[in-house]
Amino acid sequence: MNKCKFYDCNVHSFPERTSSLSEIADFAKHLGYSGIVITVHSNDKRADIDLDYEDDELNIYRGIEIVTDSPSKLHGLVGKYRSKVDLISVHGGSEKINRAAVENPNIDYLAHPITPKDSGLNHVLAKAASTNNVAIDFNLDLIIKGRGGKRVHSLLHFKNNLKLARKFNVPSILTSNSFSIYDMRAPLEMIALSKLFGMTRDEAMNALSNTPLRILEQKNKSNFICEGVEIIN
Repeated sequence: MNKCKFYDCNVHSFPERTSSLSEIADFAKHLGYSGIVITVHSNDKRADIDLDYEDDELNIYRGIEIVTDSPSKLHGLVGKYRSKVDLISVHGGSEKINRAAVENPNIDYLAHPITPKDSGLNHVLAKAASTNNVAIDFNLDLIIKGRGGKRVHSLLHFKNNLKLARKFNVPSILTSNSFSIYDMRAPLEMIALSKLFGMTRDEAMNALSNTPLRILEQKNKSNFICEGVEIIN
């Protein structure tokens, strides 16, 4: 456990949210993280502002969460931001956006896939996510903040998506989707919460360490085009 490097790939900071980047960095180190991804929503006017903060003890990455109802606009935004950020996620929640996200290998992970009616994934989408190496996010704020029927709804759909991820070998990540330092949780707490919908300890540790690290190391290369394709000098 002590040898693992843990990463929270979806943390929101001021000015989009309430906690400053320095507060988040200090707290992330206290919790035991090696790195965090500061994520800005693409429909926020500050989406193009560069991070102006460095920390010698914590790797801080820049992420963009694409928010749109149009698949064509989604692909355009991916092209706009791919070379500018370390990680691209898509705010899902509708069938057409979920599908567009898992079919695009330049997207790192699909966030919030659950729709009002179902888990947001099926066999076809899971297979596409596996083929294109698009990870599925289990954002634990739905469990932390959810109450009553909403929490039950989230847990049931997390269980379904986990089954699909296992069957089709889809990469998975655990994130806090934190809006302040008070929403952040230590890696051991995240692992414990993931057990509520059936993740094993090894699966949860991979979802917090190996999988996010692989994404950040591979897709942050300047010569990366898409999965399996690179520019060779």
